This record gives sequence, C-alpha cells and structure tokens, in this order.
Amino acid sequence: MSETNSLIHASSPYLLQHAHNPVNWYEWGQEALEKAKAENKLILVSIGYSACHWCHVMERESFENHEVAEVMNRHFVCIKVDREERPDIDQIYMYAIQLMTGSGGWPLNCICLPDQRPIYGGTYFRKNDWINILENVAALWANEPDKAIQYAERLTSGIKDSEKIIAAPQTEAYTNEHLTEIIEPWKRHFDIGYGGYNRAPKFPLPNNWVFLLRYGFLKDDESVFTAVCHTLEEMSRGGIYDQIGGGFARYSVDDKWHVPHFEKMLYDNAQLISLYAEAYQCTKFNSFKQTAVETINWVFDEMTSADGLFYSALDADSEGVEGKFYVWDKAEFDQVLGEDAQLLGAYYNVTEEGNWEEEQTNILRKTISDDELLAKFDIEAEVLYDKIKSAKAKLMAVRSKRVRPGLDDKCLTAWNGMMIKALADAATILNHNLYYERASAAASFILNNLKSEKGRLYRNYKNGKASITGFLDDYAFFIEALIALYEYDFDEKWLDEAKLLTDYVIANFSDADSPMFFYTSAESEDLIARKHEVMDNVIPASNSTMAQNLAKLALLFDIDLYTEKAAAMLAAVQPKIKTYGSAYSNWAIQLLNEIYGINEIAITGLETDVVKLELSGHYIPNKITLGGTKSNLPLLKGKQSNETKVYICRNKVCQLPVNTVEDALEYLQ
Repeated sequence: MSETNSLIHASSPYLLQHAHNPVNWYEWGQEALEKAKAENKLILVSIGYSACHWCHVMERESFENHEVAEVMNRHFVCIKVDREERPDIDQIYMYAIQLMTGSGGWPLNCICLPDQRPIYGGTYFRKNDWINILENVAALWANEPDKAIQYAERLTSGIKDSEKIIAAPQTEAYTNEHLTEIIEPWKRHFDIGYGGYNRAPKFPLPNNWVFLLRYGFLKDDESVFTAVCHTLEEMSRGGIYDQIGGGFARYSVDDKWHVPHFEKMLYDNAQLISLYAEAYQCTKFNSFKQTAVETINWVFDEMTSADGLFYSALDADSEGVEGKFYVWDKAEFDQVLGEDAQLLGAYYNVTEEGNWEEEQTNILRKTISDDELLAKFDIEAEVLYDKIKSAKAKLMAVRSKRVRPGLDDKCLTAWNGMMIKALADAATILNHNLYYERASAAASFILNNLKSEKGRLYRNYKNGKASITGFLDDYAFFIEALIALYEYDFDEKWLDEAKLLTDYVIANFSDADSPMFFYTSAESEDLIARKHEVMDNVIPASNSTMAQNLAKLALLFDIDLYTEKAAAMLAAVQPKIKTYGSAYSNWAIQLLNEIYGINEIAITGLETDVVKLELSGHYIPNKITLGGTKSNLPLLKGKQSNETKVYICRNKVCQLPVNTVEDALEYLQ
C-alpha cells in the first residue's frame, strides 16, 4: 500500500483525496503552524474543493509527482485546505491572490511567511512553472528575507483594508428612484436571446433572479419580469440542467446554457429550488414547478445522508473524464429508446456527430419547442409527455449502471440551512408535507448535534463528528431556515432558536468599527485578519442574509435593537448597490422590502391551516406569515379565538381583521 501523509485523518473528502500524495501535506492547525515557526520555514497553503476540475488536474500533474513533492517538502510546510470547510482561510488568501494578480479562483496556491502572512501566489500552475516558482521563492526567503517581509507587510495591510464597510447614516427615505438607479444599468446586461447575462461563462446566480422577479412583480416592470421568466425557462431547457436526473450543474461554459461544468453543488440547487418554486407561485407555469420537484427528487435520491442532512457536492468527473456520466452518443441513445429514438432524439437535440463538438457526444438539452415537435411528428401532447416519462426512466436505468462521479459527503451547516429553507418554501407553495418533514428533521438534527450547550453552531458534520467552529454564513442561513420552518408550521420553537442564535451572533461576531458582522466568531482561531463578507456572489453574503433575518425577527418579536442593526447595515451598503446591482442583489431585496414595506399577515382561529394554504396560492413576495391558536408573539397576543381571522399590518399600521383570504388580499393591493 502506498504511503500516506497526515491528511489520512481528515474529515473532508477533498483532503482525503490528497492523503496518498508524496507531498507531506498537513491540515491547517497547530501542528503545521508551529512546525513552520520552529523551523523558520515558509508555509505553502494550497486551497481547493472536491468538485473542482482544475484542482484534480494540478494534483495529477504536480502533487502526485515525486520530483515536485521533493521540492515542496524540502522548502515548505505544506498545508491543504478544503475551502468549503474553512472559508475563513480561503477568504484571506483569495484577497491576497487578487491583490497580487488581479484575479482569483481555484486551485488557489499561496506561499506565506512562517507567521502565515502571504508573499506570493496564484491559481493553477503547470508542473515546470510550479517547480521554478517554488525554488525562486525559497531562494528569496533564504537570501533576502527582508524583501519577503516587505512583500508580506504590504499584502497583509491590503487584505485588512479591503472591503471595509463603515457606518453611513441613512440621510433620506428610500424611494423608487433608488431602485431605478440600480435597475437601469443592470438591464443592459440581460441576454434577450438565451436569458441570463450577455456573457460566458454563465452562472445561474439564483439570488439575482429572486430580486428581479420580486422587483418586476411589485414595480409592474414587464421588461424585467419577462427577462426573469425567459432566463428560468432557458436554464431548465439547457444542458446546465440534468434533463434525466434533475438538478443543476454549477455553470455553463458557453452563453447558451449548453455545455455545463458538470459538478453539482448543494448550495446552487437549494437556491434554485426556492427560486423556481417562487416563480411558479407567481406565474403558475407548470415547467417551473416541474423543475423544482425534479431537483428536490435528485437531492433526496443522491444528496441525502442517513442522518437526514444533505451532502455538499457531486464531482464533474467520473473515470477521470469530465461529464462522462451524463453524456450520450447517438448509438447508445437509440439502442436504449428503440422505436421512440427519432422523436426523443429531436426532443433532446441528439445528433450523429454529437452536439458537444470535441467529444462527439451529446449533452441532453431542449432546443425546439414542444409545439414544433408535436407538429413535426404529428402526435398529441399527452402521447409526447408519456413517451418522455418512459424515456427518462429507461435512460436513467442505463445511466445508473455507469461509474458515478465522486460524492463530497461532508454536511455543512450553511448549505443545509439553504436546503432546509428551500424545502420549507416548496412545502408551502406546492402543499407537499413530505418536504416539510425532511426540512424539519434536518433542522432538528442540526440543533441536537451541531450546536454546543453554550449556543455555538458547528460548521461541518461527517462520520458522527462536528469539528469546525461555525462561521457567519452558518448562522445566517440556518436562522433563515428556522424562520421559514416557522412560517410553514407556526411552531414557535423554531423562532425561539432563531432568536437565540441571532443574539449569539450579535455577541460574538459584532465589529465595534463597522455595522457589519465579522465572518469569524470571537471564539474562532486567530488568523492574520478578520474579514466582513459583504458582496453577494453565487451565494448571498452572510451579512446581507443576517440583515434580512434581523429585519424579520424584529417584526416577529418587536425588538428595536434588531430593527436598528438591520437598518444600519443596509444604510452602509446602499450607495454601493447601484454601482454593481448583481453583486448586491440580496441587499437590493432588503431595499425593496424597505420601500414596499413588509406585510405582516397574522392568522388566528381553528381554520388557520386552511387559510394559510389558500394564502400560499397567492404571490406576496414582501411578507411574513404568523399564526396559531396559542402564542407569545406581540402580533398575535390577545388575538386568539376559535373564529378564524386574518390581520394585516404594514409599517406599524394594522388594518381591521377580516375573515377571508379574499378580503385580506384587498388590503394588500
């Protein structure tokens, strides 16, 4: 058996992949950091994640190579980091690489002084370039240490100063004009042909489309609303969506959503389930509902642990080839589907030469409309849909016998929070109690197993162990999930837990010099900087999510401190939103709520569930819902009776109670 390094004891599948490298890798921790100091050796921090294609390429070319390993082991203390387990470390060295090179990405390789301060780095390096860099930087440290220390000082001060958000008083009331100045420049980037933005690669960026859907609906802006619906339709018809098994890949390398980077991430799919369910609630387009349901089924089938938590990711590669698990050549496709092959080949764009040019294989996607297909083959819609259903089952049966892509089976609190919220959203909108049961079970598991007696969350769970102190996103997304669960079942235990966690965040993540929360807790280990995460990316920023949680909990519990904190956070960021709307879309949702107000809908009486179900058939994007027969919440106190009533309040003004949803909706016009 080959030799192993100390990563053999890691919980992360990504780190375990490197446990048999000849590089003497360490996990980030005391042993490695103290060794670097004691031996006055440079630290090499190499960061990636299990579904990252180029991370695997660099491993094959360099980290599995004995010649490269010899250079790395001689000059450096080598530390491997899974960015999904330790985003705090990734965040700091990503800023360093961006300051040095102007861009970032993974694999991320950063060379640091023995005290962790960075001096050189980049992303993917070819083997020979990598050896040259290692030897040059090692020579610099040996011969001109003062120069290396100067680099480190400059970079570290740049890291500390970057994205510093200071308090800014709200000088005027927010108005529709503030929204217009965000939207007008944003609109110019819409791709009218294929949806999304007019660039490649194309990422789904679900939070962008949630904001634009709500804005388009509330403002009655048809151009924005149409762009959202078109984007959702095109994404679900493209190769980025797994037409057979459900679920979305991380992004499309082209501008047509055709060729995906095949890895599937839990965080993308959780957000997309929420987005498609919300879009269905708004439009009643069945294709949106179908996409949400198929994606949930994929999560249940392939991404759910025995404990009821959700796994992190599926790799892009299988058998060392990207996408091999998902693609079809025409001969195999035809053989599986027999007499229906011609019809289904047209439906899924399967051709002899292949629609993925370099591979001569086909990525299943829909390029012609159902109506065109029905006319071309002269068949009824019912017949087509029956044949599609049958074809999916046959193709799935064959595909399931292939070598599967690697599964990253660690469970992260933040991403589980997103998935719990997605299931609670889908349960409400699609009236499907199983989704709620799965969400409730996962949330209960986290509360029972990933929360310490002192109220601290852990970030990770694998093989019965939670080992990493939670970061701000773990709290933010899990609190959001707890609020969503309450809005489904009106059980106040969820809100009580959400409030306890929020108070823990205020106590342990606050920054005396900024309205923003630090990404790391005061109880986390010290790194060279404590950062704020402010810009919304493929995942909304932990600070924007926390600001929305505070605003909602402030209304539910009537806590002025929460209101003031949320307002201060938005005021500090608001001037930046118009400069780059898509990077502040979750903040823009909070701004939308400020301008249109949040409708507080309280339902009381014995028919609460009936009213809630009827209400969920209507799209009210700016609302919180509360209810039940017994409650301590300020909005429900003194309102309990057997008679069913609906109370609507907005901006601290309440209307008279009504008895029907129809009458309640009158107040919401």
